[in-house]
Amino acid sequence: MTRSVRDAVRGIWREAAKFGLVGALAFVVDNGGYNLLVFGLPGGAQGGPMGSSPVQASVVATGAAALFSWAGNRYWTYRDQHREKVSRELGLFLVANGVGLAITAGTVFASRELLGLDSALSDNTARVLGWVLATLFRFYAYRRYVFVAP
Repeated sequence: MTRSVRDAVRGIWREAAKFGLVGALAFVVDNGGYNLLVFGLPGGAQGGPMGSSPVQASVVATGAAALFSWAGNRYWTYRDQHREKVSRELGLFLVANGVGLAITAGTVFASRELLGLDSALSDNTARVLGWVLATLFRFYAYRRYVFVAP
């Protein structure tokens, strides 16, 4: 393997590792935030401040995780590649995440509606498959369209 190919492979692995770490932390923000908002602190007698509004809590937690992911990727993973116009970059980021959301929902839809599966195992398997496919799509979209210097 030539030096330039080795450097390119190292570069993509570093990028993928940073992308993965930001994604893992965003996952914690999303799921941890949701549980804190709905259920409160572990062992607490009271529920969380949004215990009676789980759907709204999910929107808040997912929104916080998306903003965290955008900032982490913009200022760390792709810090040398981001656009000067922040609003355009954020818009493209949200579109890419919307497509990722549709991919994940699509695998659940396919499992339920096309294959007729409705167990917790099939739902979770479909979600994991969707999450993997959506993550691959986001990685491609971020490096190709979102975090690209003009």
